[in-house]
Amino acid sequence: MPPRGKIVRFPGLPPEPASESGLVAVHRCDPAEALVVRGLLESEGIPTLLRSRIAQSVHPFSVGSQGEIVVMVPEAEAARSRSILARIASGPSFP
Repeated sequence: MPPRGKIVRFPGLPPEPASESGLVAVHRCDPAEALVVRGLLESEGIPTLLRSRIAQSVHPFSVGSQGEIVVMVPEAEAARSRSILARIASGPSFP
């Protein structure tokens, strides 16, 4: 029997970086909304990281949740960033 060729296995899913780096997902949205949320949180002094499963520079379009962006912040800032996002999502407040 002739020797077999080399078998290349498909890699598994990458580990979630949240447990390694102390980041927590606070919001999931499309790329345009992610930039606005990032700007809002960083204007409040909260460092953010945008995470996606596809490279936006290679695939500039998305269909449904395929192009979903996850906005991640440090664990210590998670509660404050969620309250900021909840306040904005509730709409404008008029006196």
